[in-house]
Amino acid sequence: MPAATAAKAEDIGVKKANMSAGPMFLLAVLAGAFIALAAAFSTTVIAGAGEVLPFGVARLLAGVTFSLGLILVVLGGAELFTGNNLIAVAWASRHVTSTAVLRNWTIVWVGNLVGALATAVLIVFAGQYEFGGGAVGQAALDIAAGKVALDPLRAFTLAILCNGLVCLAIWLTYSARTTIDKVVVIVPPVAAFVAMGFEHSVANMYFIPVAILIRLVAPESFWSDIDSSAEAYAAVDIAGFVGNITPVTLGNIVGGTILVGAVYWMAHLRDK
Repeated sequence: MPAATAAKAEDIGVKKANMSAGPMFLLAVLAGAFIALAAAFSTTVIAGAGEVLPFGVARLLAGVTFSLGLILVVLGGAELFTGNNLIAVAWASRHVTSTAVLRNWTIVWVGNLVGALATAVLIVFAGQYEFGGGAVGQAALDIAAGKVALDPLRAFTLAILCNGLVCLAIWLTYSARTTIDKVVVIVPPVAAFVAMGFEHSVANMYFIPVAILIRLVAPESFWSDIDSSAEAYAAVDIAGFVGNITPVTLGNIVGGTILVGAVYWMAHLRDK
């Protein structure tokens, strides 16, 4: 029931906040890699889809495939920064300190970044972006270009909405009893945030860096295949990455802690 789910979220938050730094970091690296693999999967599936499918259908397809990432995180027991924003529930009940919350978020955010970047490097040097006559790489470049073009306020707002749905997906798994239950409740919220174009900080740790790497190392044959050039994606660079990831991270924190954590804490745990 909802009240029991809130109590479970509180207990899980305490355990996450008190986890040793070493295992926490390793599990965070794993989560970053899981999300990056899901992003690569989603990018591959929608490569060229915009030419034959309506916009909404292509976005839904991207969302359903991207849900693989959170499924792997939840069932594999990895540590994801956006999901760990729910530690705020245990903090609100005064079971963990502010220092413990910030420690967890910092270690997990950095670990997620390492895992996502490492996966991006492997994807690029494996030449996976050249599949489909370069269509996969072009899709990756276009996705990143759209993200770095967002102004900070819009990125921040889209990130709030995103992590509201991500944390709802995590919250629903707390009431699940079986593996199938967890998979079923994860897919709709994740598919929804991707389809609607919301911004996820850990996903962007892959989407933008992989495009930067493609721009820097792709051979001339790739650019000929997609009838474009590296100069056309000049805005996809380190500055563009930082300009996106900063407001998106902050927006994700607001979405997870306030739209989900604070609301459920006030509804079910405040009186305690």
